[in-house]
Amino acid sequence: MTAEQPTAWTLTDIMDATGGTLCADGKTSRFDGFSIDSRNIHRDQCFICLAGDVHDGHTFIPDIIRQGVTGIILNRDKADQVLLKKLTEANITCVAVQDTLTALGDLASFQRHRWDLSVVALTGSNGKTTTRTMITAVANRRFKTLSPFGNFNNLVGVPLTLLRTHPSHAWAILELGMNCAGEIRRLGQICLPDIALITNIGPAHLEGLGSLEGVMNAKGEILETLSPKGRLILNADDPMVMRLAKRVQLKPILFGLSKNADIRARALVNSASAVSFQLHIPGGDIHVRLPIPGEFNVSNALAAAAVGYCLEIPLNEIKTALGSFTPVKGRMNILRTVHGPHLIDDTYNANPGSVKAALYTLASLRKEQRGIAVLGDMLELGRASRDLHAEVGGFAAASGLAKLFVTGNFADAIEKGAISGGMEATNIFCGSKDDIFDALKKTIQADDWVLIKGSRGMRMETLVQALLAQYGRMEASA
Repeated sequence: MTAEQPTAWTLTDIMDATGGTLCADGKTSRFDGFSIDSRNIHRDQCFICLAGDVHDGHTFIPDIIRQGVTGIILNRDKADQVLLKKLTEANITCVAVQDTLTALGDLASFQRHRWDLSVVALTGSNGKTTTRTMITAVANRRFKTLSPFGNFNNLVGVPLTLLRTHPSHAWAILELGMNCAGEIRRLGQICLPDIALITNIGPAHLEGLGSLEGVMNAKGEILETLSPKGRLILNADDPMVMRLAKRVQLKPILFGLSKNADIRARALVNSASAVSFQLHIPGGDIHVRLPIPGEFNVSNALAAAAVGYCLEIPLNEIKTALGSFTPVKGRMNILRTVHGPHLIDDTYNANPGSVKAALYTLASLRKEQRGIAVLGDMLELGRASRDLHAEVGGFAAASGLAKLFVTGNFADAIEKGAISGGMEATNIFCGSKDDIFDALKKTIQADDWVLIKGSRGMRMETLVQALLAQYGRMEASA
């Protein structure tokens, strides 16, 4: 079997993995993997009927029958006699399970153990996707490595990533996200990491976790599923992360700017297009130029270097991987326009920690030029939402912005926080994204630096696209 060929699944494999029951015996007992999307499925795949918040996969079974798909996994309570009769007549093999989301994870866990695959699993409040991308670049220097598509970090995305693995893959680099307690534990049970990494702990997803202590405990669930012979990598600069270090017997590998870190950086130099530093790992030092601005990205790079150290990748190859790193779209992308400002596209997502880091980076990059921030709501912060938005407003004021534009349900909280922080009310604009775009066109001057950031649900990237269309994008970033 080559890496390009799909992994074959027998009906016995599926039954063993899920504990399901055969409720319609079709002609097919062998499948080329799984799909959860009725619009994008091959006839030889098995369709898993996931019941989500918006769509219930069971409602698409008629489409699956029409397309000639030969296998279905569904919830047992949906397997009524009328449906089973239709499936039998269509020669579709049907397996019933208690819960299809659980079954998806069980199939992924089964896949994880089919061959000699090792797993790096990372979690944290900020920087997961960038760090995961850097780790993949480092690991790929010596190993065949699998990494998720986009932001596949939840109870659906992580299993779908594992189901893409092949015998040729030596490592899978997985990002574990969560909205509530128990999700990291379940994801850890599915992937059973050989290397576990926590980037940082901050006020994110408070709506489901209640407090920063709750976030810490939820992130700490990854420790419960780490292999007894595994390696643990922790951020030495984050006090909440270091509290978790006391919960495990094994000695963690520490990264950060702290002198106590095993993997550390010094002599940082930040510019509009890169940040350079001296990288130290046990046994060696080397100069690294990371082609993405922001000192907080040094922490992400150190985490990736720590994984490289665990994988015994030579220091010069870690340097090469980090030096050729391609930034994730919407993560601190510096875009130079032809007729106007520098744009900082950091629209991938937002929480208080990442917004503050972005504002700090804006302040360091703009130097003597004007700085403008366009901020949308930070979502899933629960009862603390107004206070945390006000806190970000205060931080924005302290960063020396010339103008602040805010949109969303908590725009007024950011505005009040900025005014309390000493920013003139006349320099703050609240409104819709369309209103902000119109106001920006009247405000922006050549060589301004404009940061655009907000949670994924705010779709702040539409403002980036509008500004690029207005001012034109240079081929090379500045």
